[in-house]
Amino acid sequence: MTTAASTPLPTPSPAGRNLPVALAVGVLAFVAVAGGLLFIPWLFIAVIGVALCLAVVELDRALQRKGMHASAIPILVGTGVSFVGGYAVSLFEFGLTPVEFVMVCVAATMLASLVARLSKGPEGFMRDAAASGFIIAYIPLMGVFVPLLLGADNGPVRLAVLISCVVVSDVSAYAVGSQLGRHKMAPLISPSKTWEGLMGSVLFAGIAGMLSAIFLLGTLWWVGLVLGFALALAGTLGDLVESLIKRDAGIKDMSNFLPGHGGVMDRLDSMLVAVPVGWLILHLALGA
Repeated sequence: MTTAASTPLPTPSPAGRNLPVALAVGVLAFVAVAGGLLFIPWLFIAVIGVALCLAVVELDRALQRKGMHASAIPILVGTGVSFVGGYAVSLFEFGLTPVEFVMVCVAATMLASLVARLSKGPEGFMRDAAASGFIIAYIPLMGVFVPLLLGADNGPVRLAVLISCVVVSDVSAYAVGSQLGRHKMAPLISPSKTWEGLMGSVLFAGIAGMLSAIFLLGTLWWVGLVLGFALALAGTLGDLVESLIKRDAGIKDMSNFLPGHGGVMDRLDSMLVAVPVGWLILHLALGA
């Protein structure tokens, strides 16, 4: 007979995560994102829009640990409106271009956050206004480039190429860094990152971008090479910035919104900074 005392306890993963839960959440997220991107664009917009709103909540909580209180409600509303509206304007005529629409939304979000803060008086106003501005610039302002990409000509393919390059960059950075890494890149921010890992990231992302340019985007090979290089560097910057935020706030994960993975920002950090860079390169190379 097996007793409770003799039943072996589940062995945690080396990273301290619940592996089955992490795998289940990862698969569900992949199906929702990939399925939406390939077959139901509005589902993709809804999933990423919710993710960005959760990221706003996470960043607001991190800033509160430093005594900074943003106007979260106007920022959440502005994030949702700019994200969903940016894609809608790209499909339908509203008298504004998608870029004009999202810029108006972001500016209105900043204005609304300042108005919402007025009732709390002058004490700490600049600190709290800075917190609101930081969240708006970090999440909705960069996040709106996702619907701008998706709404462009051949948008799902452009976005799939961008996501693929960032994923290849992250995976190759880990693989090369863990095997060949000797020189720490930013030991005070992210001790596991090495210059060798960064070089591997840039190299393989460049190859992925080059192949994507030739076979998926129908453009010159060097455009894809530039795209891959730029996305690898931007993704690395995004990861370092989020690591700095967590270290300053004294937290390991941004939240537990994604069981087994941590917070939404822990998964979006590289992508969030890479998307505006990718949009600019593809916009210049392929047009709107």
